[in-house]
Amino acid sequence: MKKSLIILSIISIGTMSLVGIFPTLTTAQTVASKYDYKEAFSPFFYSNNGNEYRSASGMPGPKYWQNAVDYKISARLNDQTNEITATVIMEYTNNSPDLLDFIWLQLDQNMFSKEGRGRKIVPLTRSRYGNALSDFDGGYDIKSVKIGSGAAAEHLITDTRMQVFLPEPLKPNGGKTSITIDYSYIVPTHGADRTGVLETQNGKIFAIAQWFPRVAVYDDILGWNVQPYTGPGEFYLEFGDYDVEITAPANHIVVMGGELLNPNEVYTPEQVKRLDHAKKSDKTVMIRSAEEVIQPESRPKGKELTWRFRLENAHDVAWASSPAFIIDGAKINLESGKTALALSAYPVESNGGNAWERSTEYTKASVEFYSQLLMEYPYPVAINVAADIGGMEYPAIVFCSYKSKAAGLWGVTDHEFGHIWFPMIVGSNERLHAWMDEGFNTFMNDLSTESFNNGEYYRPMGDANRLAQALTRPDLEPVMSAPQNMQERNIGMLAYLKPGFGLRLLRDEILGPERFDRAFKAYLYRWAYKHPTPDDFFRTIENVAGENLSWFWRGWFKYNWRLDQAIRNVTYQDNDPANGVLITIDNLEKLPMPVVVDITTKGGEIHRVKLPVEIWERNTSWTFRYPTTEQVIAVQLDPDKVYPDHNPDNNRWEAPAQ
Repeated sequence: MKKSLIILSIISIGTMSLVGIFPTLTTAQTVASKYDYKEAFSPFFYSNNGNEYRSASGMPGPKYWQNAVDYKISARLNDQTNEITATVIMEYTNNSPDLLDFIWLQLDQNMFSKEGRGRKIVPLTRSRYGNALSDFDGGYDIKSVKIGSGAAAEHLITDTRMQVFLPEPLKPNGGKTSITIDYSYIVPTHGADRTGVLETQNGKIFAIAQWFPRVAVYDDILGWNVQPYTGPGEFYLEFGDYDVEITAPANHIVVMGGELLNPNEVYTPEQVKRLDHAKKSDKTVMIRSAEEVIQPESRPKGKELTWRFRLENAHDVAWASSPAFIIDGAKINLESGKTALALSAYPVESNGGNAWERSTEYTKASVEFYSQLLMEYPYPVAINVAADIGGMEYPAIVFCSYKSKAAGLWGVTDHEFGHIWFPMIVGSNERLHAWMDEGFNTFMNDLSTESFNNGEYYRPMGDANRLAQALTRPDLEPVMSAPQNMQERNIGMLAYLKPGFGLRLLRDEILGPERFDRAFKAYLYRWAYKHPTPDDFFRTIENVAGENLSWFWRGWFKYNWRLDQAIRNVTYQDNDPANGVLITIDNLEKLPMPVVVDITTKGGEIHRVKLPVEIWERNTSWTFRYPTTEQVIAVQLDPDKVYPDHNPDNNRWEAPAQ
C-alpha cells in the first residue's frame, strides 16, 4: 500500500475550484496505459468531403448515378454431363458522366479452372473455397461475343474477368449497348460452397449460381470494379431485370429466384392446384410429397421441359434443378396487403426429425419479421433449397445445407434470407466490404431469433467480457480489411461476429434502440437498390442519430483496438464516507467506451452510475464523485458484462476486510 494524492476538479462557468486534497491508503494502478485520446478522438476520420454524388450526411448526392443492365438468358442443363449451355444477352445502360471505351464482365466460373487464380491460391489444408488437389478443370467455354446486332466483339479474358472492347465509345448519361455471349461450362461438384452438385438417392441436386457472364460495376469510387473472384469475397453487381428460360429434363423440378411464368406447362394439374393453395395458406402446403418423388406421374411426360421466369430490379439470379425435390410452400404476409410465396425444395434425406419439413415455416417467419423491421420484401417468391452448400444467398432464393435441422436449419435459413436486405436490396461491395452484408445480417439475426416462435431457438449472447478475448485478439486483421486480405479462419469473426456484435453494442449501449433503429432504417431506405460505401453508412448513422462516432468506427472497424477499463482506487472525500466516495478509473487500452459502474454500500444498496464516452476525450484516467453517506464495500465496472473488456480482472474493487 502506498500513499496517494487525488485532486478532483470541477469546472463551472470558466472558474476552476478545488474540492478537496486528502490522503488515502489505496491499491495503486501500476499498469501503463496504451490509450492515446488524441488518436481515438481525432476529428479527421473521413478522408473525403461530401460531393454531388455522395452527401456528407450519408445520403446519395443530387447527381448520384449508377449504371444498369438487363439480362435475357436461355440455358439448357444436361444432367448426365453436368453441363450448362446458354446464351445471355446483356442490355447495358451507361448512366455515368463518362465515355466508356470498353466494358468489364465477371466470369466467376473461371475460378474453377486449373489456371484460375482462386484455384492456385487454395491452400493444401482444408478450405471452404476449394480443393487444391482436385483434378476438376472447369471454367467457361466462351463460344462467341457479339456487340449490338451481331458484330463480333474484340475481347480479352484474364482469369475471372473479360474486357469487351466497344467499336464506338458508349455515350454518358444514358448511352445503351448490348452484348450477346454464347457459352457453356461444367458445373463444379463443390463450387466454393456457393454452387455445386449433390448426389441423392433419387438423383442429383444442381444448385446453380455465378452461372453466366455478368457486367462488373462501374462507379464513382473506383471506376471499373475489377477485383478478381477468388472465393472469399462475394459479389458487387448492377441492378436490372432478368428474363430467364431454363430447359431441363422433364423429370426435374426447377426453382429460381423469380416469378414462374408458365406453371401449367411444368407442373402436373394437381401440383398447380396445390401451388395455388399454398399461395393462400398460412400453413405449409405439400406440393410434391416424399412418396410422390419416386412416382413418374408426379412429373409431366416428355424428355425436356422449359421453365420461364422473370425477376425485376435485382443484381443477380440463381436457380436449382433436381428430380429429387420434395416441394412445399406457404403464403408470406406483408404489411401492404401484398403476399409472396415461400417455397422449399429438398430431398427425402432432409425430410423428418425436425429438419427440412419446417423450412417453409422458417422462411415465412424470417421474411415476415424483416419485412416489418426494415422494409417490405420485394420479390414474388422466397425459395429455400437443400444442397451441399453450408449457406448462400441470392435474390429470392437461398441454398442451405441439406444436413441442417432444428436450430441449425433455422439459423442458416434466417441468416440467408436476412441477406435479401443486405446486400440484395442495399447493394454494397461484398468483394471489398464483407462486414457490410454479413455483419449487418448477423446483427439482425439475433433480433429475429429472439422473436421466432417465442424464442424457440434463442440463446442470449452472455458475457461480452469473455467474448472480447476472441473479438479483439491481437492477431486479427481489422474488420475493414477485404475478405481476400483476411486469414480464412478469421473471416467468420471479422465479417460476421465482430461487426454484428459492434452494431448490437451501438444499439443497446451507446445510442439506444430508438436512435439506432431510426438511423439504421434510414440507411436502408437511402441506399435501397444503390451502391453505398462504408463512409455512407457511418455518415448516415451519425447524422440521423446525432452523434459523433468516429472513436467507435476507428477503434472497432478501422483498427483492431482492445478495451480495458480498470478501477485504480476508491476513497472518501475528506476521508469521511458521509462526504461521498471518489472513484478513479483508467482506460488502459486503445479503445474508449462509455462507463457503467455499480457502487455497493454497507447497507446493501447498489447505486448505478453511467458516464459518457467523452470522459476519455482528453483523459486517460478519470475521477468522479458519488454522493454516498455510508461506507462503500464494492465497486464494479461493467456490471452487466455488456462491454468487450478483455481484462475483467481489474474491473472490481472490494473494501479490505475489517
